[in-house]
Amino acid sequence: MIRALVVDDESLARSNVTVLLRRDPDVDLVGECSSGIEALAQIRRMQPDLLFLDVQMPECDGFDVLELLGSAMPPAIVFVTAHDEYALRAFEAGALDYLLKPFDDARFRRALDRAKASLAHRLTRSRTSNRLVIKDRGEVLFIKVADIDWIEAANYYACLHVGARIHVLRRSLMELESELDATQFCRVHRAAIVNLERIRSLELKDDGEYEVVLETGARLRMSRRFRRRLQSRLGFSPGWSTQ
Repeated sequence: MIRALVVDDESLARSNVTVLLRRDPDVDLVGECSSGIEALAQIRRMQPDLLFLDVQMPECDGFDVLELLGSAMPPAIVFVTAHDEYALRAFEAGALDYLLKPFDDARFRRALDRAKASLAHRLTRSRTSNRLVIKDRGEVLFIKVADIDWIEAANYYACLHVGARIHVLRRSLMELESELDATQFCRVHRAAIVNLERIRSLELKDDGEYEVVLETGARLRMSRRFRRRLQSRLGFSPGWSTQ
């Protein structure tokens, strides 16, 4: 059974989603929340597999919820909103799908089927797998995940930076992020994931932005959108502002 939680400050919108979820025999609706603050507590307590999350909510919106959850973020997230301008940001935050209100039953079913497929895929692969298999010029390489310094997005490929070498993997960055150990790897930019053990320092630049400096000397620009998540994974408060 897929444990699902619905978060929306509008009761009618929550009802529309919950009614559709209850029709599916594979889904266990574990609850619904009317605010982002309530959602944080319920997600940490219930640990749902699937989250239907509204974007615009007072005090704590959908993006705030995901940033504050950090590594406790559910494996499958579908944003539900009446505003299409947040779509890119939603996918950068790790959303699996983006439902625009009003939506019909068929569109909802496609989103739910996509979530089911994603969760089923996760069950067949170990999130803590210690090796990645790469085919390169007739050679099959086995790359230890712990040896990866950082991962860079390149369209539909991912470039694994391992010391002085770069290995190209035919996988999306979002797919890799969902399978990597969240206690070891963290996204710092929409196009970069870093091995937390490889971080040497965080440097504040003249323009007020931070760079992540790795032990190898590599410098990665950090997006403000992912600061709180990195802060949570590193386990300290550097006192920076996210505004």
